[in-house]
Amino acid sequence: MNSSSLAEEAPDLVCQIDNAQGMVDALTTVRWKRQQDAVVELSEHGVVLIVEETGCLQAKVYLQRELFTRYEYNGQGRPRFGISLGLFVDCLNTFSVPGQSTILEIRYPGPDMQLLLKSVDSLDACIYAEIRTRIPDTVSWDYNFEPAGSTPLTFTVKSAALKEAIDDLEWPGSSIQISLQPVPSTVTFRGEGHGDLQIDLMYYVNTDLLVAFHCDRQVSYRYKYKFLRATTSNIPSSVIKDNRGSKLTIGRGGLLKVQHLVSVARPSTSHPRIDSAGYQQPSRIAYIEFFVKPEEDEDTANG
Repeated sequence: MNSSSLAEEAPDLVCQIDNAQGMVDALTTVRWKRQQDAVVELSEHGVVLIVEETGCLQAKVYLQRELFTRYEYNGQGRPRFGISLGLFVDCLNTFSVPGQSTILEIRYPGPDMQLLLKSVDSLDACIYAEIRTRIPDTVSWDYNFEPAGSTPLTFTVKSAALKEAIDDLEWPGSSIQISLQPVPSTVTFRGEGHGDLQIDLMYYVNTDLLVAFHCDRQVSYRYKYKFLRATTSNIPSSVIKDNRGSKLTIGRGGLLKVQHLVSVARPSTSHPRIDSAGYQQPSRIAYIEFFVKPEEDEDTANG
């Protein structure tokens, strides 16, 4: 194949979105440190961005094709590329103008395998950006999330309350114990440091905070504070303002899954609805998932 035919070849992806700030909010949720690399995976179903830390913490942002006003996928399989998450978010911020709606077009790959961003709806000016990509790092661990039993060990808590609880339990270098017990239906967060601090959420007492609870046996696992905090440290203000819920599930071996929903709809077109699990479902949402491995020295009573 000659160079001219290569130049004419359709890019793997051309997509447009009418709310760059929504993408910024979604990606910022998984930005727990300044210098952070990400792997982006493209498919006919949408875009997935993956970040991880030392084999103990992994996060994924799912941007389904329905979130985009235009989504043309021509790739083979599921192409991946590596990118600086911070640089990507900073570039997207350039296209987010308060009080204005800008249609952002994203293309991949460019002539030199770049990610190309361009505003397409302004008659006065055009913002254009190129982000250098690289061969992606191998995702170092397979979370392989499996249920811990026949009954899911899961609860849904208001995102603001979850963030406040984890912030309140901060001790440098400490761990947080998360315990669930069926009777009375309670979630306990316990931190240890120079002293002990415990926060109890009782399902039938705190239904305004703990909006769903499923547990058929008592379990308890410990997690590094810095990894647990990463799951809530950058929850967008829009999630807090809309009083949305976050869902936490404990899987086999104590693997913790934390799920958030971030609206990427333009504010004027967002029509939230609440589902049976206590999620507040905007009309167009990005799904955020964190996976946190427990500390090794667990009580063998956890089955």
